[in-house]
Amino acid sequence: MKAAAERAEQHPSFRVAARCGHLANGLVHGIIGVFALMLAWTGSGQSDQSQAFQTIAEAPFGAFALWLLAAVLGALGIYYAINGFSIRISDTKQRWSWRVAEWGRAVIYIVLGSIAGKFAAGSRSDGEDSAEQASGGLLQVPGGPVLLGAAGLAIGIAGIVFVVIGVRRGFRKRVQLPKGPAGRAIEALGAFGYVAKGASLGVVGGLVITAAIKQDPDAAGALDAAIRLLKDLPAGTAIVTAMGIGFLAYAVFCAFRARYDKL
Repeated sequence: MKAAAERAEQHPSFRVAARCGHLANGLVHGIIGVFALMLAWTGSGQSDQSQAFQTIAEAPFGAFALWLLAAVLGALGIYYAINGFSIRISDTKQRWSWRVAEWGRAVIYIVLGSIAGKFAAGSRSDGEDSAEQASGGLLQVPGGPVLLGAAGLAIGIAGIVFVVIGVRRGFRKRVQLPKGPAGRAIEALGAFGYVAKGASLGVVGGLVITAAIKQDPDAAGALDAAIRLLKDLPAGTAIVTAMGIGFLAYAVFCAFRARYDKL
């Protein structure tokens, strides 16, 4: 199985599709960043993945673009899943740590690709409604509040991981950046983008944990709810503006990552 995974992983067309997945991820985050800035300064609009896909769907040839996004995001997810199987590290603990990280990335991109596919097929689900419905369904099962709280904690931990990666420039081991000012500029974009994305995930995780404690699915929320919560804070406009710029920085970094990722 490992040999088959390595052959698939090394196929040129598969690698091109995976690199395009980074471009697609950057496009989605760029749209989110624009909407976050609009929300910061006008107080209107939504800023989450659902709204980004909705915007693409309404563009000329939007359905085709969404199917293409779904395909390349799925390819990137499958690449990480395969890489988790094919990784060769002698130390067992380090090997499984790497595998879990790769499979976590695989889940993220496959889920994002599936959402793009649903929008391409005509779905117009709202991110906030989906989060509340999922939370409500989980609260109905035995031990639901604990499970929902664990989900919120996992999202929060993911946010912390993103922040740490950004602060420590942990993404550098996955990309081969050019030397000189260009490489430093791309690195700065990545650092800022990772911190902004991590902060937003931390707030989303907090909302889910709050829903679990209150046993109230309406308290849960997706990215848009997190950004609106930050907007209501003192200096909220400045905070959300910084977050929007951070998402745009992450989008540009993803575009460069499509070129420089060590696939």
